[in-house]
Amino acid sequence: MKKRNIVHSALSLSLTAALCLSMAACGNSSAGTSTTEAASNASESTAETQTDTASSEAAESTASNGDLEDFSIVLDWYPNAVHSFIYTAIEKGYYAEEGLNVHVQFPANTNDAITMTAAGQADAGLYYQPNIISTATNQDVPVKILGTIVQHPLNIVMSMKSSNITCAKDLKGKIIGYPGTVDNEYFVKAMMEHNGLSYDDVTMQDVGFDLNTSLISGNVDAVIGTYINHEYPALQKEGYDVTYFDITKEGCPDYEELVLVTGENQVKNESDKLAKFIRASRKGFQDVLDDPQGCLQILLNNQDKANYPLDSEVEEKSMEILLPLMADNSTDFLTINKESWQNTADWLLKMGIITKAADIDALVADIPQ
Repeated sequence: MKKRNIVHSALSLSLTAALCLSMAACGNSSAGTSTTEAASNASESTAETQTDTASSEAAESTASNGDLEDFSIVLDWYPNAVHSFIYTAIEKGYYAEEGLNVHVQFPANTNDAITMTAAGQADAGLYYQPNIISTATNQDVPVKILGTIVQHPLNIVMSMKSSNITCAKDLKGKIIGYPGTVDNEYFVKAMMEHNGLSYDDVTMQDVGFDLNTSLISGNVDAVIGTYINHEYPALQKEGYDVTYFDITKEGCPDYEELVLVTGENQVKNESDKLAKFIRASRKGFQDVLDDPQGCLQILLNNQDKANYPLDSEVEEKSMEILLPLMADNSTDFLTINKESWQNTADWLLKMGIITKAADIDALVADIPQ
């Protein structure tokens, strides 16, 4: 039996594109044109390509009947339990059965997923609901939503237990590390105002992806943008005495954490290709529901150990937390809850993150299934 390659690529953007997208995320309406242009002109990924192998009889069978069409998916972060459905669908040949050769790409910058898809340099990406709304509404970035992956927030405020930070009020006078995304800035603002304080009562420090390192080194007092299913159990596993509080209990909305996005041009010109990806992804997720341990092992077998090593115990805990948030009895995987999107958009408008009402209907991609 032949081996099917799972190709991982590390993306890079031009400095101009990264800066312009950051301006878009921060809601600077005057930067709309430059953001779109930057996304369109963003450099193609310069991949330090690392290839792992995963067996798939279905992929072999389909490939023998004709060439597969390349499909690139940009992750929100390095691969972890939430992405198991993608790796499962690759391993078991579900994408290949649809005629797709899926390439998994890792982000070099926190905004890569939305920038690359908007520029047409990736077919789809994984990104965050509040950022999608603000970027599309304020900057007219040509992005579309395909479906929700995680239906509720995973975001927490985490700190060392010795710091005695147990609620938002305890953040007064503290330095808060965050991954440079505008939603986290406004979550802190909302929490402070909810508790009768001001955003000026804290200092925000952009630490990129180095959330855990910044916290345990003492460079920051707390971090936001950390996930209850990952950073928290990871530090616990390493023996650090950490604690956290839930931001939705402190004045932040119950938003959708992770969303599958694409670009307007892909919807116009390659809707069938996107529909194939969605169908195969749903098959992969059903397998994850039926056999979470087995599908997690597929992810672990295909991890990039040199650059993004995973801890099996942490990922098992993560999977337990994730599955009820990815689908339940009332909501299927990769569906779009317009009410949730409208509620989040209303909160963003109230907070001044977006400068006009969001057109949620226009954001939703019309993809025949």
